Amino acid sequence: MKSHTFLLGSLVALSALGFGVRAVHSQEKTGAASPVQVHMVITDEAVRDDSEVPILRPENVQVKQGKTSLKVDHLIPARGDNAALQLFILIDDTCDTSIGNSLNDLRDFINAQPATTVVGVAYMSNATIQIAQNFTADHAAVAKAIRLPRGNVSAMDSPYLSLISLIKGWPEQKVRREVLMVSDGIDRLRGERETLNQSSPISRKPYARSTSPMSMPTSTSTLSPDVDSASTTAQRYGVIVHGIYATGAGRMGRNAWEAQLGQGGVGKIADESGGEYYSLGTQNLVSFKPYLDRLQRVLDNQYYLVFGAVPKNKAGLQRVRITTETPGFEIAAADNVWVPAPGEVTDDKKD
Repeated sequence: MKSHTFLLGSLVALSALGFGVRAVHSQEKTGAASPVQVHMVITDEAVRDDSEVPILRPENVQVKQGKTSLKVDHLIPARGDNAALQLFILIDDTCDTSIGNSLNDLRDFINAQPATTVVGVAYMSNATIQIAQNFTADHAAVAKAIRLPRGNVSAMDSPYLSLISLIKGWPEQKVRREVLMVSDGIDRLRGERETLNQSSPISRKPYARSTSPMSMPTSTSTLSPDVDSASTTAQRYGVIVHGIYATGAGRMGRNAWEAQLGQGGVGKIADESGGEYYSLGTQNLVSFKPYLDRLQRVLDNQYYLVFGAVPKNKAGLQRVRITTETPGFEIAAADNVWVPAPGEVTDDKKD
């Protein structure tokens, strides 16, 4: 298997979106920084029975940065010429092998992806990833690369460090970039846990939008210290993370408290990055299919939102709130967007 160093060596060339979001701004005479144009992907999560999905309009979306209302420049449906999607599937090698029956659901989901979606798959182990199939539009090849997880554990297993490793090795492009994590979320690397830092400038809550009927850990729970770092990294590089719970192997995998903490960790990242998290308590899902069907509806109802954000003295993540009062729509989005510093020009390079 290839190391993540070669993650995108064979990345399929995708055309850049036509709504350029290169950020250039200047200082006003008053010394206050002018708004800088940024973009992020948002999702209309409203559940409908209609065969025809209505389109959300720019005038229907409100964006606030603190108490400041921001101007929406564009709201472009991720369809047609703008439908390009890079979807990476991460499977935790510590998952119990009983997940086997659900892997066929995952293969069907991959094979059903449109031609505009390139898919890759990797296995998380030893705090990094092992590539099984690089990004390709050959969905059959990706489905064939799906295998049973090894179902064994080591002292170095951390799904959060594996996620960070993936994102930091993923060159930025002006297309949708999303991850589906299949994991119990248990951090086997960290022996001692730190209490969730609610004072973090990007932390909102320790759980996510979830289909689980179980209560998630409260704010006094102790999540992995790498959860916040993984969430920050995902938001920094505009990657939306989704998760599906799968029972883990070993003693920790059978521990209900550890499993709930793991769900809280992956769920928190999903929520703060604008994704969804699916679980059914701390047991394996009977089938992945209904949840993958829901994920497909999410992917089919996304938009590129382009707006002017107020820069600070230094580049960094800035909290934004995106809402709509239009009946029949429900917006999901990341908690934060990366805003360049005054005078800075953004490009597709990472720090």
